[in-house]
Amino acid sequence: MSENVVMDMTCYLVVRIRGIPDVRYDIRETLKRLHLVRKFHATIVPDTPEYRGMLKKVENFVMYGPIDKDLLRELILKRGRLVGNKPVTPEYLEEVTGVGFDELLDKILSGEIRLKDIKGLKPVFRLHPPRGGFKKSIKKHVRDGGELGYREDIASVVSRML
Repeated sequence: MSENVVMDMTCYLVVRIRGIPDVRYDIRETLKRLHLVRKFHATIVPDTPEYRGMLKKVENFVMYGPIDKDLLRELILKRGRLVGNKPVTPEYLEEVTGVGFDELLDKILSGEIRLKDIKGLKPVFRLHPPRGGFKKSIKKHVRDGGELGYREDIASVVSRML
């Protein structure tokens, strides 16, 4: 994460885009704690110092950036899964959480509710490789002309992965 990035968002979308088998133990463990055990898995994490440290450690394997409400809605409805690999519906989420779907999205973005706290919802999204491929190298950081690390425009890449 670069030092000049303003941290005003409260949630990040994290997508693993490299799947190297011989990863150091500490990095593999951090990816496991983020629920990113395979390529093209994505999750949502709050903007806390603990998660920022985890993202700094694994930034050579993931891309991450701020998530907005529209992308979160699309991600949950298209790629969200319940236990048993059943698709997520707004009615199910309203029934389980007791709040409306739009209000639930706001609470997830503000960090009040985490994905793992919603009963039956898997905290990971399985995405496709991006349609049209990556535009830059997945072996380089964004600051070096690649795809890895923090990016403001993560929605443009993830929308092609849904």
